[in-house]
Amino acid sequence: MTHTKTKTKTTKTLKTAALALGMSLAMSAALAQYAGPSSVPAMTVKQLLDTGKDDQHATLRGFIVSHDGGEHYTFADDSGRMKVEIDAKHFPAGVKIDDKMRVEITGEFDKDLVGNKAELDVKRLSLAR
Repeated sequence: MTHTKTKTKTTKTLKTAALALGMSLAMSAALAQYAGPSSVPAMTVKQLLDTGKDDQHATLRGFIVSHDGGEHYTFADDSGRMKVEIDAKHFPAGVKIDDKMRVEITGEFDKDLVGNKAELDVKRLSLAR
């Protein structure tokens, strides 16, 4: 093999190894999720809708009862229903969530000062214990 062919082959091998390492790190970061205690209070839908403040962080336990298009869903617990926004990246990998699977969601409450629009912008979704 000539020097040029050896150099090209080595460059391709290094690029492939770098790509594999990058993908491996990205996948492990995507799978990493904190599962310990939180200072974000768990509450009911009714409590959040009645007393929640705009930009407040909250945790809810219940069910995603419908997909309303795009990132928009309806969440329900025994106290009521509310709109939530969940980016696809927040769903657990390899787990199919349906309306009978109890979940825990944590996010930021968005409440319009004028009007009645309120929703939780979900930042973490996990199966409820």
